[in-house]
Amino acid sequence: MASSSPPSTYNLKGGGDQHIIPTDQNVLQKHVAFFDRNHDGIVYPSETFQGFRAIGCGFFLSTFAAVFINVGLSRKTRPGKSLSLLFPIEVKNIHRAKHGSDSGVYDSEGRFVPGKFEEIFSKHARTNSNSLTSDELMGMLKANRVPKDYAGWLASWTEWKILYILCKDKNGLLPKQTVKAVYDGSLFEQMEKERSSSKKKAVV
Repeated sequence: MASSSPPSTYNLKGGGDQHIIPTDQNVLQKHVAFFDRNHDGIVYPSETFQGFRAIGCGFFLSTFAAVFINVGLSRKTRPGKSLSLLFPIEVKNIHRAKHGSDSGVYDSEGRFVPGKFEEIFSKHARTNSNSLTSDELMGMLKANRVPKDYAGWLASWTEWKILYILCKDKNGLLPKQTVKAVYDGSLFEQMEKERSSSKKKAVV
């Protein structure tokens, strides 16, 4: 899926050196592109459902996610176009659907902001500097809330709660490397491969 915007840049160390991502997708687009199952640049509710099922979510959670995400984001990613009851999401415009009360790790153009990512753990990880407990995660969400931004509160809570449920370790910690991987979409690919591999082993 091609984008008309130039390659995104992000700061690897929070200093002056810039690193160009070798792709025509920014990081937020890569995060969403996993759910574009047929790679046509559009994500329909059925594809969102398939994507959540592919990473191991149950039928009801996948159905909820498909409705919640596509109904909530579709129109924002289709500027100048009328409402479609198919609720498509245009991947190239996903930055337009960025909600408030978030961590700020994605900027307004969908680029990754390393300093904001590090703040998640420097400010909120108290038990383990490289992981978040459930309580620390809730504390972060509360700290990021913009007054009266109820839609943003709900969106952030839903996103992080699903991530925590799916990816916490045996000690109830959400690892930093897992959070980093979800921001660029690589976590979804990894989860799908692991689930597919587990299914093959079970058959054998």
